[in-house]
Amino acid sequence: MDKVNQNKTVTEFILLGFSSRPEDQKPLFILFLTMYLVTIKGNLLIILAIRSDPHLQTPMYFFLSFLSFTDICFSTTIVPKMLVNFLSDKKTISYAGCLTQMYFTYALANTDSCLLAVMAFDRYVAICDPFHYVTIMSHHRCILLVAFSGFLPQLHSLLHILLLTPLNFCDSNVIDHFFCDINPLLKLSCSSTYVNEIVIMIEGSIVLVTPFLCILFSYIRILIVVLKAPSVSGLRKAFSTCGSHLTVVTLFYGSIFYIYLQPLSSYTVKARVATIVYTVLTSMLNPFIYSLRNKDMKRSLGKLMSRRKF
Repeated sequence: MDKVNQNKTVTEFILLGFSSRPEDQKPLFILFLTMYLVTIKGNLLIILAIRSDPHLQTPMYFFLSFLSFTDICFSTTIVPKMLVNFLSDKKTISYAGCLTQMYFTYALANTDSCLLAVMAFDRYVAICDPFHYVTIMSHHRCILLVAFSGFLPQLHSLLHILLLTPLNFCDSNVIDHFFCDINPLLKLSCSSTYVNEIVIMIEGSIVLVTPFLCILFSYIRILIVVLKAPSVSGLRKAFSTCGSHLTVVTLFYGSIFYIYLQPLSSYTVKARVATIVYTVLTSMLNPFIYSLRNKDMKRSLGKLMSRRKF
């Protein structure tokens, strides 16, 4: 049987996960289940607090609510399958399921990326051009920015899935990862992955780096304005609204750049561990980062929890 025909027999992949030792599976299950539940509850509380508080009906919190919603979907794309595999002897995922998981993983991850860029632009306008803030960040424009943040990543994700479908998998169906990621999957292919690698390095880099450059540009302009501020109180107030966002940006982009802006041959176990940061950890920490460093969010969450008690 030739290699092309062998591709038709690939109906599922095996996800190795983090450890093959049976004694590690239940502790890992408990750890990631806890992280997933915290992610869901934390982000839902952020959404409910923003929706229920009239004082939080501003563009910054409008974008934050969509970021929280995206984080819930992002975690749900990856973690439930991980939890099932921790308690299963047969850690498999169907071929179609693998491509579907990969599609939504990249679409939602890049939606997160675009939303972080939009939030940086919002902070830039609020601090650098406050007199025109209401005009520039109108409700109609905010909706368009969110729609763009959700639509563009769909095209990016679809492109990579379409480039994956013609590939043949002949030697192994074992993915050395905890979800269907593009680099370990390409390493399994017995077809030429040259086009895929070129597209990842060029198109993928543009999609990843462009929002980051927008964020960088926004904060450079913010820093210039803040340094010219006549009072220290102005400096402190400006950075109090930016600190949470910068923390999330550092965690998110730091891990993604480490993983994907490297040749396929350089992909190692360290990259798999780093993937946890942007797929699981950042989504879980976002509610804490944005609420603990934000007085308005803490006040709104306090009111929400008080109403729930009564």
